[in-house]
Amino acid sequence: KPAAAAPPPPPKPPPAAAPAAPSKAPPSGERERRVPMTRMRQKIAERLKGAQETCALLTTFNEVDMSVLMALRAKHKEAFEKKHGVKLGFMSAFVRASVLALQEQPAVNASIDGTDIVYRNFVDISIAVSSPKGLVVPVLRGCESMSFADVEKEIQRLGKLAQTGQLALEDMVGGTFTITNGGVFGSLMSTPIVNPPQSAVLGMHGIVQRPVAVDGQVVIRPMMYIALTYDHRLIDGREAVTALKRIKEVVEDPHRFLLDV
Repeated sequence: KPAAAAPPPPPKPPPAAAPAAPSKAPPSGERERRVPMTRMRQKIAERLKGAQETCALLTTFNEVDMSVLMALRAKHKEAFEKKHGVKLGFMSAFVRASVLALQEQPAVNASIDGTDIVYRNFVDISIAVSSPKGLVVPVLRGCESMSFADVEKEIQRLGKLAQTGQLALEDMVGGTFTITNGGVFGSLMSTPIVNPPQSAVLGMHGIVQRPVAVDGQVVIRPMMYIALTYDHRLIDGREAVTALKRIKEVVEDPHRFLLDV
């Protein structure tokens, strides 16, 4: 009787998959592109670099408790907008506080011209705003005689011109002081740079809820860091610190506007 055939061998396991090849960068065009700087960007670069090379820049800091101002705004914003046709923001308070500080510390509102110091009896504040073409600084003229409503209306008007690219050169020259608000982009703290021939710039920043000590108690308050960069060739530390402290005091207690204290 013939022997039974041997069973077939078990099937071989499939070969292990080869390790995946590292992914290649998808074919694309240029890895970089070069575009000419706009004339505005060239001018901004020239002026700001000139400020660093010419001015003796120094920055002093403080912080502002925004509780009272925020409560004031929340209470009166609807009536303010109904009467004046513009929203009540925080910038008007900082503009008015800056006017008081500059009038009390005239060197912060002055400039150097050769070997002379030019003191101004007026306050024209440049407000840094973003536009499709970059940062621009239109000027609020005659701030010493402006009300809160006047400031907000003019900021709105200039802001619209900036967004539509309709600002004229005359709108951006002649300021004596600058305010910039990096807080609208989320900045917590910065050292703003002076816009020559001005001698100082105020930097506003984001409002953050954080613990602070008030009358021996730890409380949560909406706080903002503020910075004043100044040209130390003209402005002494005492004058700069005093001006920034004055801005802090007035913003924290807006009743000072009414009492002129």
